[in-house]
Parts: sequence; structure tokens; C-alpha cells
Amino acid sequence: MASSRKWATAISFSASCIYFLVIIIQIPLFRVPCRSGTCTTPIGVTAPQLMACDLFPLVAIKALLYPGAIANALVKNEAIPSYNNLKLHDPSAVKAADAMADLQRLEVLVGSYISVAGAFLGLIKPGRMSFYGVLLILWGLVKEIMLRKSASSNLIYIYPAMSIAVCSAFLSIAKDVRRIIRSCRGLQIVKAKRL
Repeated sequence: MASSRKWATAISFSASCIYFLVIIIQIPLFRVPCRSGTCTTPIGVTAPQLMACDLFPLVAIKALLYPGAIANALVKNEAIPSYNNLKLHDPSAVKAADAMADLQRLEVLVGSYISVAGAFLGLIKPGRMSFYGVLLILWGLVKEIMLRKSASSNLIYIYPAMSIAVCSAFLSIAKDVRRIIRSCRGLQIVKAKRL
């Protein structure tokens, strides 16, 4: 029987890869109003922000959005868009958009940044960053839904795919997975002694 460390490492790496795919191919996890209209993924929330602040060149933002555009085209059975013709929001319109609306959903914005960074860092060394990002997004969305009974809260929705992101982000933490494996083995030993 393999050690709990080997099992935890294998589960953690697999969960990190699943989380990376969920984030990079932009599976809709939630729906929230943002600078570019309505965003459904952490990358969708971060891309307009990156365009508005001019920290990253448009080439890097296109590279971040392109895998999702390919996956979207395959799902809709459309032609795969070329990298050069990838539709981006007009940077001047994004800069002119109301930044106060984004500050109202600061948890979702910060959580999206942490989730995207955690997805990339999780491929190098799985850790807690992606889990914290997903929890921050969930907290911001639930807070917005529960505390604000405004018209904008009707536009906010959490898709069932969010459970995949939460589970894979949690299972990417090797130390916690190792504790779960140890406790399961302990329960098996206790049951075997009782029999």
C-alpha cells in the first residue's frame, strides 16, 4: 500500500491540473456584472481590469483569453478564431467604464486575480492560493446576493460548475489531502479492530 504522502502528492497534482483547466478554458463559474458587461469566469473579470490599468500588454491578455476562445468555439461547433482576430473589449471603453461598480464587488475582483494566479502557480507547486481565491469569490457573490436586495443582485448567479472549482482547489492542498487520507486509514483500522 502506497504511503499517504505519495497519494496526497498524486491527488494534489491531479486536482491542480483540473483546476487549471477549469480556469484556463473559462468554464462559467458565476455570473456577475463587470466592466465589460457580464463576466462568468475569473479570467473574464481580470482581463478588463488588466486592459484598463495598462500593466500588461494586449498580447499577454490575448494569450490569457485565447484558450477559452478555442474551448468556446469547440463547444458551439464554430470555427476556431485566429489569435490575431480574437475579440477583445475596446480598451478605451473599458477604461471609461465605471470603476466604482468593480469596487462594490471587490472580493470577486481580488478573488479572481488570486484564482488565476493560483491556477498557474498550482502547476509549479500546488498550494492554498487557488482555494483562497475561490473562497473569496464565493464570499463576495454570496454577500452580494444575501445582503443586497437590489436589481443588480438579480444579475448575480453561481453556476454548479463552481463546486468543481472549489473541490479541485481544496484537493490541490497536499497537506490537507494527506490528513484526510490518514483519518480515513485510521477509521478503517478502528472498524477492523471492532470486527
